[in-house]
Amino acid sequence: MNNQRGIVILGLGPGDAGQLTRQAWDWLSGLDEIYLRTKQHPTVAGFPAGLTVYSFDDLYDRGEQFEAVYAEIVERVLELARRPQGVTYAVPGHPFVAESTAPEIARRAKVEGLTVRVIEGISFLEPTFTALGLDPYPRLTLVDALELGSLHVPNFPPDSAVLVAQIYSRSIASDVKLTLNAVYPDQHPVRLVHAAGTMEERVEDLALFEIDRSEHIGLLTALYVPPLDSDTSLEGFQEIVAHLRAPDGCPWDREQTLQSMGAQLLEEVYEALEALDAEDADGVREELGDVLLLITMLSQIGSEEGLFNMAEVIQGIHRKIVRRHPHVFGEVNVDGTSGVLRNWEKIKEEERKQNGKEAAEKGILDGVNKAMPALKRAQAYQSRAAHVGFDWTEIEGVREKVLEEWREVSEAQGEEVEKELGDLIFAVVNLVRWYKVDAETALRKASQRFYERFRHIEQGAKTSGRPLSDLSMDEMESLWQQAKRAGK
Repeated sequence: MNNQRGIVILGLGPGDAGQLTRQAWDWLSGLDEIYLRTKQHPTVAGFPAGLTVYSFDDLYDRGEQFEAVYAEIVERVLELARRPQGVTYAVPGHPFVAESTAPEIARRAKVEGLTVRVIEGISFLEPTFTALGLDPYPRLTLVDALELGSLHVPNFPPDSAVLVAQIYSRSIASDVKLTLNAVYPDQHPVRLVHAAGTMEERVEDLALFEIDRSEHIGLLTALYVPPLDSDTSLEGFQEIVAHLRAPDGCPWDREQTLQSMGAQLLEEVYEALEALDAEDADGVREELGDVLLLITMLSQIGSEEGLFNMAEVIQGIHRKIVRRHPHVFGEVNVDGTSGVLRNWEKIKEEERKQNGKEAAEKGILDGVNKAMPALKRAQAYQSRAAHVGFDWTEIEGVREKVLEEWREVSEAQGEEVEKELGDLIFAVVNLVRWYKVDAETALRKASQRFYERFRHIEQGAKTSGRPLSDLSMDEMESLWQQAKRAGK
């Protein structure tokens, strides 16, 4: 009999008793009793005769959440370890590969001063690689199906191959599929590996959309997802941009600075806006790529100058979004969009206080960039004031304000005209806001319509063989109405 005060954590291998290590078999042969995380493992049938086997399967039957089940298993194993004879606790595969309980038991035992011995086993990885005929190098991402299935988008670069472990049910497979579909097409070829390293080993070649239809999914199922093209990840794109800036890169790109890129960034954003206005999906995709190029280039320059890098840019906005959405990522309850906006302003006010006295003395309108286009800035001021309750209660009040400002324009004289016209435009912007329309976008689209209709007038003059200036106002109006009816 093996007596060991403390804990022996033993790996049972992938599922064939013949794949137990010699060390594991020798230890099992000298035991009277063993505690298993689960008996649902083929190796158990090949245990030495006379070994008393206990398991924690009863916790799985009663528990609703795996986290709670694992926590209870940890507590029970530690309690058993405090006995004079200690405990041997066995888990499928390797104790530290895709196994939640063993690392926590080892950590807690160290804190308590209990001895821990680990008898290693073959993990599910080796026979899975064999079944796939796959060398995991140079890059393979290993992820857990439960975590992946709980996400909205995959949390790994798509140009890396992925092995998804613990797809033990069709429901989990469905959750994983939905997450992967945010990036991978339905027809993306994947492989399900069932019971790798056992007599029941099976590999299915399927399209991604089919994985939750497999009849062979069980406790020993994993999913292999081949990579997308090498040019599909942010990390790969960062390497391209870094290469452009390298000594053997592009002379023009190497000359750029944070300051020289500013105008280009603004230009590309406006081109993206133009594609959005045109409802041109392909154009939006292309222009967003151009914007991403400039963001990545600016981050690369910042990294070279020791100011910031892309990871810090992403981390900063990540933390800000989580911090400003406690109603999504925390326990705060808000009442609709208006409640979200009011709470948003409270959070920003607290941030200003934390940033020091100078920031605290600024008002909520000080965060609006004064370099913004005038219409955009006006609407931003109005929206921020409305967030804290400074707003009309009904749209009729807004309409009356527009008419009031129009009357004041009609009565203005001299230098007062400019002021009153500004007030009128400001009031109209507020009306636009009440209609939940972006004033800058509305005017930009109106300008584009004017451009297209006036071009129609020019084309009409050209078709008639006359100079544009020779057309009468009635003729121009007729052509204008033609363009309008044609939807230009």
